[in-house]
Amino acid sequence: MTIPGRVGFGGGPIGGLYREVTAEQASAALEAAWCCGIRYFDTAPHYGAGLSERRIGEFLATRPRHEYVVSTKVGRLLVPSHDDAPDDPAFPDERGIRRVFDFSRDGVLRSLDSSLSRLGLDHVDIVYVHDPDAHWKSAVTEALPALMSLREEGVIGAVGVGMNQAEMVQRFVAEADLDVVLVAGRYTLLDQRAAEGLFPLCRERGVRVVVGGVFNSGILADPQAGSYYDYAPAPPEIRRRVAALAETCARWGVPLQAAALQFPLRHPAVDAIVVGVRSASEVRRDIELLAHPVPEECWTELAEISARLNGAP
Repeated sequence: MTIPGRVGFGGGPIGGLYREVTAEQASAALEAAWCCGIRYFDTAPHYGAGLSERRIGEFLATRPRHEYVVSTKVGRLLVPSHDDAPDDPAFPDERGIRRVFDFSRDGVLRSLDSSLSRLGLDHVDIVYVHDPDAHWKSAVTEALPALMSLREEGVIGAVGVGMNQAEMVQRFVAEADLDVVLVAGRYTLLDQRAAEGLFPLCRERGVRVVVGGVFNSGILADPQAGSYYDYAPAPPEIRRRVAALAETCARWGVPLQAAALQFPLRHPAVDAIVVGVRSASEVRRDIELLAHPVPEECWTELAEISARLNGAP
């Protein structure tokens, strides 16, 4: 399995993560990504209760199928709801939908069938088991075997696990036949837990690594008051840590966002990053930041700060 390029399009924001994104804005963001050479698109039923999948599917319908890679996820079924409140506060504009965790074989098949319909595809390149934090047993005994059968049948190309933690992902890599993992927020300028055990094991077992959440939900992109860290308002201690990192970057003439984007790609275990964007301008900005020169001395100082802030001797 090959992931094209080293940067993927994260589909959470165009599904309405934190705030509404219009169809026109989403289309422009996808067009900008394509024009910048991005050919990997990551989405999930969770992102806008299917909205992200529909928008990505509509955009890619006019592109040659062999030129791009799509990943989606299983683990949440979308069911109708009469509750007028949003099911997930991270997607405040949703109505009439409820997410139900389901890692059973039947749930996986139902979820993937619905995703293929929304994407307008008969085959998806990568399927991740999504956030099975409290569902280890059903994920490892039902969800993953179901996906592996679909891989053998050619319905999907690769099987993976996508989570916001490193420890359980490492356990999945050790005990299951995975092709790829998507680890979000656990290998960033703020948090490098994935490097301790997960990355060495992935290299040993030949498992591809995609890193998401490079901005830790926003704090490393915009460290102002009110920024998010791991999907919640950033606490004061995190803001202090980010201020120290930003000060070092500024001393070397490097935007903090450039360092945050480039940092994961410096690790030899990391194949690609997935960056969530909601507009064409964000896409173009991120591509420019990825090319921004960062002196090696800056990286050295950032590593020292990170080690100190995380309690290393």
